[in-house]
Amino acid sequence: MKILVCISKTPDTTAKIAFTDNNTKFDSNSVQWIINPNDEYYALVRAIELKEADPSVVIHLVTVGAADADAIIRKALALGGDEAIRVNTESQDSYSIASQIAAVAKENGYDLIFSGKETIDYNGASVGGMVAELLDLPYISLATKFELNGTAATVTREIEGGEEVCEVSLPVVVSCNKGMAEQRIPNMRGIMAARTKPLKVVEPVAADPLTSITAFSLPPVKGGVKLIDPDNVAELVHLLRNEARVI
Repeated sequence: MKILVCISKTPDTTAKIAFTDNNTKFDSNSVQWIINPNDEYYALVRAIELKEADPSVVIHLVTVGAADADAIIRKALALGGDEAIRVNTESQDSYSIASQIAAVAKENGYDLIFSGKETIDYNGASVGGMVAELLDLPYISLATKFELNGTAATVTREIEGGEEVCEVSLPVVVSCNKGMAEQRIPNMRGIMAARTKPLKVVEPVAADPLTSITAFSLPPVKGGVKLIDPDNVAELVHLLRNEARVI
C-alpha cells in the first residue's frame, strides 16, 4: 500500500507576526519554520503507525514550496517517511496548492492520502477536500481515529456534539485531527537516514489561483483593565452595559 502525506511549512507558534509591502505579505525575517503540527502530529505519525503494522506500506511526503521548504521535508523524512516530493512553486491559494498535490497523486497512484485538518497559519482547512474533488475520491474530514482492514477503513470523525463513525473503501483522502496519533520526536537514526532518502523536486502543473491576498491586519490591541471599587456596584453595571455591552 502507498500512502501520500501532505506536509506544509508554517511559522513556529512563538513567532512574532508582522507584515511588509503595505501589509500584503507576511514578514518572514527571523521566523523559525516548522512542519505544520496537524500534518506532523496526526497525519504523518498515523501513516508511520500503519507502516509499523505492515512493513510493506510505503510513505511518500509531498509539499508545495520553494527550496527553503527542504529542511522541513527532511525532518518529516527523519520521522519516518520513505521518500519526499517537493513541487517547486509557492502559493497561498488553496486551489493552486491542491492542484499540485493532486497532480503528484495522479502520477503515483496512492491508496491513501492524509493531510492535517488545517494549517496553523491560514486555517483554511480546504486543501484536503479540494484534493479529493480533483481526484474524484471520497473525503473524510476531522478524523480522530483511523483503522485499516485490508482495502477498507473505519474512520471516526468529530461532529457537532459528538462523533461519527464512517466506513470507506480505499482509495480515500482523510484530513487528520487531534486524537489520530501522538507526537513523535525524530531519533538520531532517523535523522541520519533522512540525509540519503530521496527528495524529488518537480515543476508545477498549470493551475491558475482562484484567490489572492489583498491585505493582512493584526487584531486590535486590547485595552487596559479598569478597576472598580467593590462598593461601587452602580459604576460596574454602567460599564458592563454601556462599554462592554454584555448586559
